[in-house]
Amino acid sequence: MIYLYFNQKKVEILSLRKTILGQQEASFFEKEYETDLLERDEIKSVDFLASAIKEGLNLAIPQAITEKDVCLILPQSFFSFFRTEVPPDIAPSALESFVKDKAKSLSSVSLTEVVSNYLQKENQNQKIVIFYSIKEEFLRKINETLKLLDLKIENIIPETLAYFKLFEKTLRKEKKEIIFYVSYQQEELFGYLYDNHGLIDDKKWSEKILTDKNVETILKEKILAIEKEQGIKINRIVLAGEKSENIRQDTFTKAVGVWTNPLKRIITNFYKDYLDKLVVTEEKISILKFSESFGGYIFNEENGNFLKTKGHLLKKTGDSSKLVFPFIFKKEFFIFVFSFIASFLFFLAISNLTDKVEKNKLFVLKKVTPTVLPSPTLTPTPSFLKKDLKIKVLNGSGIKGKAAEVKDILKEKGYGEIITDNADNFDYKKTEIKTKREKNQAVLWLKDDLKNYITSPKVEELKEEEIADVVIIIGADFK
Repeated sequence: MIYLYFNQKKVEILSLRKTILGQQEASFFEKEYETDLLERDEIKSVDFLASAIKEGLNLAIPQAITEKDVCLILPQSFFSFFRTEVPPDIAPSALESFVKDKAKSLSSVSLTEVVSNYLQKENQNQKIVIFYSIKEEFLRKINETLKLLDLKIENIIPETLAYFKLFEKTLRKEKKEIIFYVSYQQEELFGYLYDNHGLIDDKKWSEKILTDKNVETILKEKILAIEKEQGIKINRIVLAGEKSENIRQDTFTKAVGVWTNPLKRIITNFYKDYLDKLVVTEEKISILKFSESFGGYIFNEENGNFLKTKGHLLKKTGDSSKLVFPFIFKKEFFIFVFSFIASFLFFLAISNLTDKVEKNKLFVLKKVTPTVLPSPTLTPTPSFLKKDLKIKVLNGSGIKGKAAEVKDILKEKGYGEIITDNADNFDYKKTEIKTKREKNQAVLWLKDDLKNYITSPKVEELKEEEIADVVIIIGADFK
């Protein structure tokens, strides 16, 4: 599969070819062009864009790309977008009609002129529909471009969905967050606002990086402006882009005033299984440089074909839009029916054969030996509850507000009295959990409740003279 992304001046290609061992053999290409590829969200020249893509296919590292199927990742500006809450009394069978009616009333284009789809997200008992559509006329121009290269579109993904996939696994269902996804480029910053459901606003923010202001100052001013104008509180920045490679998380967070997650650390910690599948024989691929393609790859793997799953493709049929079941669904349906019939006939034949054999057999009593199950190992029930524990959380990472963040996490998990403070130093590499001997059951609870943030904390016994039952020292490994 070829993951192809292009914008005003850039072409980015990531080609993945599955090996017999189930890995993905990668070839890649990225280039900024002096001449614009797009003009007012339209292809400026079909021939020039085709030439740029052809250059990428031929000059890809480590080898030229010969695959023909394309997953197209496009700038958000090509798509019409809206999101709406689903009323609790809407039945699942009526959801498609609800979305279609909303699209007609909220979308600026006719459904007969677009290809569209939606995603349904549920969080904290709230159902949200996020709807995307793209003009068929524009797709015809892209198709015309790719046909010159004998390429075929298999899937279309908005860039904002690709970005969301890059940090979606860091989201916690029990906590509502506003996330500012920011890409730090050589001369520009750009970003989008998200929450736990997905994209909030399809308006792209961008700003040139000038010599009189550093990145931290620009972001701090922008965040304050967003919070003032929109009345929302930004909880986290996801910092992407090639220039974020060497950002120091603690000092950047302190300067901006909002907890910052570098995308490089997120991908390494949460998407390692995808990284491990990539096979590159020569130059190492920079995921930060190919974030759109890599995000599109993850989305494609987890969601399948966006235009044919998670809803239905709205296609033009005469004077009205008709909901059409995708071909992939039809194919799987017929395979299922055929398999069912074959299995039924096989079972019937075996049953008839067994009946004939049984009629010719003597009735024989067999001695049945009872199976003795091993006695279960009983875990003693602790004499205390989570809410009874006195916990002290100490910040040993040096990241401002980390102890308070951990306190909030523990409160949501049902723990009782929690106080926070700084540790004796900020050089703790590994998180430590110390408990009194009679409260050692708390270690198992804490390991389970914090498994999304730490993998193997250091465990020690707490001295009896300590006032707290549990002391947690947060180290640099705490995500």
